[in-house]
Amino acid sequence: MQAHALEGGFTNAPIDAARAFRGLMTAMARPGTVCDVSGATPPAPLSVAAGTAILTLCDPDTPIYLGAACDTQDVRDWITFQTGAPFAPADKAMFAVGGWDDLPLAKFAIGTAEYPDRSATLIVEMPELSPHGATLSGPGIKDSTNLSLPDCAAFQANVTLFPLGLDFIFTCADRLAALPRTTRVR
Repeated sequence: MQAHALEGGFTNAPIDAARAFRGLMTAMARPGTVCDVSGATPPAPLSVAAGTAILTLCDPDTPIYLGAACDTQDVRDWITFQTGAPFAPADKAMFAVGGWDDLPLAKFAIGTAEYPDRSATLIVEMPELSPHGATLSGPGIKDSTNLSLPDCAAFQANVTLFPLGLDFIFTCADRLAALPRTTRVR
């Protein structure tokens, strides 16, 4: 393990983690809302927002899948040291991180009728994240809002699986937005 794996975690863990958690929960509770987050300085190609989400959500009990572009030794070492999260194939992962084209959506767990919460959350690294594009509606959204999404059809299909389905966190630089499985996309 290289020394850089030891760096880039939360500087003041209790405060940084609490702020990051609040940002993530705000994004999940208000789908389409773009939130600023900080605290992590992960190795490239991970963004600050993706690294912060990983530090906040992942631990030794949450297997993570790395998309091809993110699957580097530096990223693996950093995640291992900072969170202890094990790496897993897509069908066994609770979390995944990568670019949209690097994430095999059909392979991730969508939960079961008895345990719909046993689905994966995908952290999608985006080239841009803005409140423009697809129209979102549903729980946590007054009337409607907009968010730049990579593929509306995939999210339209995902909502039809409810209460099963995938949850998404979109990251770009130090910003993130979320799209829970309850959100309708048009």
